[in-house]
Amino acid sequence: MSRKNYMTPACARRIKAEIHDLLRVQRPQMVETVAWAASNGDRSENADYHYGKKRLREIDRRIRYLSGLMDAAVIVDPLEQGERAGDKVLFGCTVTVADAAGRERTVSIVGCDEIDPERGRISWQSPLGRALLGRHLDDEVVVNTPAGREELEIVAVAYLPLD
Repeated sequence: MSRKNYMTPACARRIKAEIHDLLRVQRPQMVETVAWAASNGDRSENADYHYGKKRLREIDRRIRYLSGLMDAAVIVDPLEQGERAGDKVLFGCTVTVADAAGRERTVSIVGCDEIDPERGRISWQSPLGRALLGRHLDDEVVVNTPAGREELEIVAVAYLPLD
């Protein structure tokens, strides 16, 4: 990956934990299974051996993918970000916006690997995330969404832990 991969500390911990599990638990267990299956003789019709080799490839592919994410990672702590941002919307910010009818919604701007719409976590690369970044409290933003143009006002800006 040549692009920067912004993420919160919680996301980085989750990815590192998965890499650790794959490298230290799952892969050694599968290597042991493949070795056992190979010791059973003819490998041409040995389902355990073929499944094990396939699973090892999947584990290795996942490790490479996650390692690439971490190599490009820029870990941004929302609390530290808030200390210097004031009322400016930056990565990791929790923002409350209101539409023309006064309906409010709160979103947190997070990395691509942390998106969770049910919890209000949106990507910094999403249309709303891009429209909000760099703006300030009380600014009005226009968001071009697949559903059409939406005008919103920023009514609250906070930097909260996103664990």
